Amino acid sequence: MSQMDIGVIGMAVMGSNLALNIADHGFKVAAYNRTASVTKEVITKHPHKNMDGFYNLEDFLASLKSPRKIILMIKAGKPVDMIIEELLPHLSPEDIIIDGGNSFFEDTIRRYDYLKEKNIYYFGVGISGGEKGARLGPSIMPGGSKEAYPHIQPILEAISAHVGSEPCCTYIGDNGAGHYVKMVHNGIEYADMQLITEAYLLLRHIGGFNNQKLSQIFNEWNQGELHSYLIGITADIFAENDEKSGGQIVDKILDSAGQKGTGRWTSIQSLKQGVDISMITAACNTRVVSNLLDERKKASKEIAAPSYNAEIGADFIEEVRKSLYVAKIIAYAQGFSLYRSACHEYNWQLNFAKIASIFRAGCIIQAKFLNKITEAYKKNENLSNLMFDEFFLANINKNQSSLRKIVSLAVNKGIPIPAFSNALQYIDAHRSTQLGANLIQAQRDYFGAHTFRRTDIDGSFHHEWQEHYKK
Repeated sequence: MSQMDIGVIGMAVMGSNLALNIADHGFKVAAYNRTASVTKEVITKHPHKNMDGFYNLEDFLASLKSPRKIILMIKAGKPVDMIIEELLPHLSPEDIIIDGGNSFFEDTIRRYDYLKEKNIYYFGVGISGGEKGARLGPSIMPGGSKEAYPHIQPILEAISAHVGSEPCCTYIGDNGAGHYVKMVHNGIEYADMQLITEAYLLLRHIGGFNNQKLSQIFNEWNQGELHSYLIGITADIFAENDEKSGGQIVDKILDSAGQKGTGRWTSIQSLKQGVDISMITAACNTRVVSNLLDERKKASKEIAAPSYNAEIGADFIEEVRKSLYVAKIIAYAQGFSLYRSACHEYNWQLNFAKIASIFRAGCIIQAKFLNKITEAYKKNENLSNLMFDEFFLANINKNQSSLRKIVSLAVNKGIPIPAFSNALQYIDAHRSTQLGANLIQAQRDYFGAHTFRRTDIDGSFHHEWQEHYKK
């Protein structure tokens, strides 16, 4: 007899924890994994009155109430297409498939359209918060049919993180909107992590502070306007001792960072849409360079280091903190500018205030100042750029002098801070009355007759350029 409220396919870390979270909230969960022993291990290790394991797909699907709701917590890419094809012969009209993995949003749009033709509802749902979030309450970004959303809304809102009584889950938009918002969330996460890392390099290599002091600094920052999940765990990381060989474990970790692709997708997508998210791109590029260990070792020996011996002031730590805060504003401004562009590109009606609000708990980029972003878009949903909100504009003007000092100091000291630098360049590009684009248009017209517009006469013009010098 069909009695299970929802099914979860994929019993690895994220899938099993999400299934247990759903069960904790009183929903009957059917658990299934292609490898039966994995399902058995989860059911045995985590027995729950609201969760049963199933060991073949037919029994799993037969256990679900109609319309059947199935969450896929499997590896993105081809495996998702494969399981969809495996499910289709057994599904009925208006059944619902929910992809909770980090799928590329264009794949989600393709699958949404494909299944819509078969009268099957498909949702691409961004889930942020890692293992702990999946178990205790993540930030959830569902995209798909608005008509079918009420069937899954009670479950998703119940299991999400909450700020007070408000769930960190909201309907994002049609087809791939949920996975798109999650993708850009991850891009902002890349920039945020890179900024914190650059603050660490400044404090360590210019300030000369040891890990104990760094832990104290980040913990103090976490008590104020920089309060966030990432700042908090950074304070913990610097305090963590290495039981194997002494000292702190952070110093024993290879200086080489991985990435799963969502940050890179965000960067590529920004080029397609023509939106400047230079900080996110810089963060992706820095991870790439971090893996060139042999080249970096060679360059460190063969490229001379700058000689700059200016002493730092007593306010150095505070200058870094202020720089980090203003640069963080720019990272979010860039991310939300990409969201705004996507509304026009994909005909989505993204609610920026709600998106910011669901990031306030459960997810990796949760931070105190997301309340201010929510307020900014509630005041003005047509805000062209987060920088122009009264609160953020005041903080940029108040703190940009610190960012200029820190970037100048780092450049002269030879400390790589691409995210800080790009934040400053973004500010200056926006505040500059001339970027030299007039010369670029002249060059384009010279070699390719691409035409240009004039400042004094309306219309499009081409000039017959003369050679004044021998080339």
